[in-house]
Amino acid sequence: MHNQKSAIVFDEERASTYDQRAAKLAPLRDTLHLLTRLVLSDLPTDAHILCVGVGTGLELIYLAQEFPRWQFIAVEPASAMLDICRQKAEEHGIASRCTWHEGYLDSLPASAPFDAATCLLVSHFFMQQQERRQFFSQIASRLRPQGYLVSADLASDMSAPAYQELCEMWTRMLRYAEYPDEDIEKFLTAHGRDAAVLPPNEVAAIITSSDFESPVLFLQTLFMHAWYTQRTSLD
Repeated sequence: MHNQKSAIVFDEERASTYDQRAAKLAPLRDTLHLLTRLVLSDLPTDAHILCVGVGTGLELIYLAQEFPRWQFIAVEPASAMLDICRQKAEEHGIASRCTWHEGYLDSLPASAPFDAATCLLVSHFFMQQQERRQFFSQIASRLRPQGYLVSADLASDMSAPAYQELCEMWTRMLRYAEYPDEDIEKFLTAHGRDAAVLPPNEVAAIITSSDFESPVLFLQTLFMHAWYTQRTSLD
């Protein structure tokens, strides 16, 4: 991962309220976590998982509870978010199975290949397609052949009539979750400016060009799309 700076700065104040602010949207998050579990359910009982841009660690906590022998490396550049992730892991008694890396993929020490990687709501912060492709290629280089990637990002054809309809529904969702109006406006104006909201087929093509098989779209909730794929076999 290159030193990509998000337009959203996850300082201590924002990090401490991140999960609480999205609490009313937990059913959407839980659906993604459940389906991710199903995608990865055939991994070895002692699988090693790479969580890229782990944030506060909700998917890590969920997977660690479902698979009690899995080991995790949590990669996160925002120290405040990683501190919360570490605290949650300690509270749930899984910290001994976790390794923490404050930074990006390009500074993560070399290790044995991972069985799978998760990357949830991260890659759309790479505005240039080549940077995004390199990001996914870096993940692929950390996986064993046929290792899994579960990736979720914002995606939409912003030129299509349906885009405005989805914006309306997205606004309703955030108002339901009691986000301030100014934050809702920021989220929408970030599309195409601070977040590369591309048509889903273009995102899939970027993943495919980064040493992965053609990804399967397994979930869509308004703008958020989730894919799973596997690293291509080495010749």
